[in-house]
Amino acid sequence: MAAELTAMAVADALERIRERRPLVHNITNYVVMNFSANVLLALGASPVMAHAEEEVEAMTGLAGALVINIGTLSAPWIRSMFKAGAAARARGVPVVLDPVGAGATPLRTGTARRLLEELRPDVVRGNASEILALATDDAGARGVDSVHGADEARLAARALARAHGGVVAVTGAVDYVTDGRRACAVSNGDALLCRVTGTGCAATAVTGAFLAVEPDPLAAAAGALAVFGLAGERAARAARRPGSFQVALLDALDEIGREDILQGARIAPVPA
Repeated sequence: MAAELTAMAVADALERIRERRPLVHNITNYVVMNFSANVLLALGASPVMAHAEEEVEAMTGLAGALVINIGTLSAPWIRSMFKAGAAARARGVPVVLDPVGAGATPLRTGTARRLLEELRPDVVRGNASEILALATDDAGARGVDSVHGADEARLAARALARAHGGVVAVTGAVDYVTDGRRACAVSNGDALLCRVTGTGCAATAVTGAFLAVEPDPLAAAAGALAVFGLAGERAARAARRPGSFQVALLDALDEIGREDILQGARIAPVPA
């Protein structure tokens, strides 16, 4: 396994997050703002949720990473996303794109494709249906939920990564992460993660935190998904229903440490 994909490297990255407390600028949706902010705080990062056109460029300049999430789109928010993204590219701030619900409507699909093409994000994190919608004309999303398995999106993810020069992370029962040349599978997580709204968006926010301290986008995306999945496993041992699981997930992100990652992270190289 490449050194940058080892559990030790993931543990090192988490320690850097907690030491540096990077500011993660989220232009995200109304549904998940509070939860994503609390997830980042529990992890050890510093969140800001700012979407006003008048300040997104300045805020991006202060951030260690920019997370763009298209979950609740409107014309002003779309303009803010492109302004923030352009500022990030000009200042060397890494960008994560979450194409929530791509494939469900022309607005979502078209916006996500434009963001991908114009901003060239360092990481795109989505479910299988969203990634397929970006790469093909398959409008197979059901709202923001996936109706495809991660395996179906692997070829699409590789093609997107090669075409746009970034990392694509397809999340599912087993996550697939590729930069078009390298790839890995992350098999941490629990089924309860699919029963609480916003966990996918929160995983994207965590990816932003890792990208703020890890220069290799593939390692950052894989590490973020491994840590978030491990926290889900830990939370599921403490709470077996969605309501209590959400609270337990925040606690688990706060509690997870180096030894948990060294013993529990399941990241394996796979053919790209």
